[in-house]
Amino acid sequence: MRVVLVALIAALVTGCASEPEKDSLAPQVSDLNARVARLERSLSNQVAMSQQLDEMQNTLRELRGRIEELEHSEESLAKQQRDLYGDLDKRLGGGGAAAGGAAGTIAALGLGGAAAGAAAGPSSTEQAVYSQAFDALKAGSYSIAITGFKDFLGNYPQSSLADSAQYWLGEAYRVNHDYDSAVGSFRTLLKKWPDSQKAPDAMLKLGYTQFAQKQYPAAKATLTEVTKKYPGTDSAKLAADRLRRIPE
Repeated sequence: MRVVLVALIAALVTGCASEPEKDSLAPQVSDLNARVARLERSLSNQVAMSQQLDEMQNTLRELRGRIEELEHSEESLAKQQRDLYGDLDKRLGGGGAAAGGAAGTIAALGLGGAAAGAAAGPSSTEQAVYSQAFDALKAGSYSIAITGFKDFLGNYPQSSLADSAQYWLGEAYRVNHDYDSAVGSFRTLLKKWPDSQKAPDAMLKLGYTQFAQKQYPAAKATLTEVTKKYPGTDSAKLAADRLRRIPE
């Protein structure tokens, strides 16, 4: 009986000692739970911010591509107008221009970059395929534009729009950050159509692409060639501006 009583007293003492211990741990557990909750919320916010940043970067990339496209369109239009007026002045100064010749020059300019003096304009099918690819590029659907321009060049390699298709193929690659393919496309244009109206811009964008690849010596050489080969042009001015941004 005495042994049982001693055991009961020991159990009561042990129980009384454990209760305060549990009570002292409760605030610590609560604090840990609160810290875990804060960390979970912080992590969730970081994931959301990362997703938003990715979306903003994609939008920014598309906007940059469209801005460059608009800048190029403005530059090309100004150049085409100068070429048209210069051609008409020469013809009028030589005793009058034939109506068919002037119309041919205007038609060539209206094709969005076909070489001046082309013997024949594109067929309606060629124009439709080209326009579809170009519209995809303007809409920011770069993969569709790339496929469209490649199909056009494969099916109509002798078209008066082929040099333009080659140029815009390079641009589609460039704004899509496929720099190696862009370099190849611009080089192809300069090799196959060295006298194309697109040649100055193709060489300029080749330099831009090399700059984006951080191939600064190559970019410097290309952009310098633009300033020397096409002095006084918008392409030369843009090349000179980019040259000033190349790190020493």
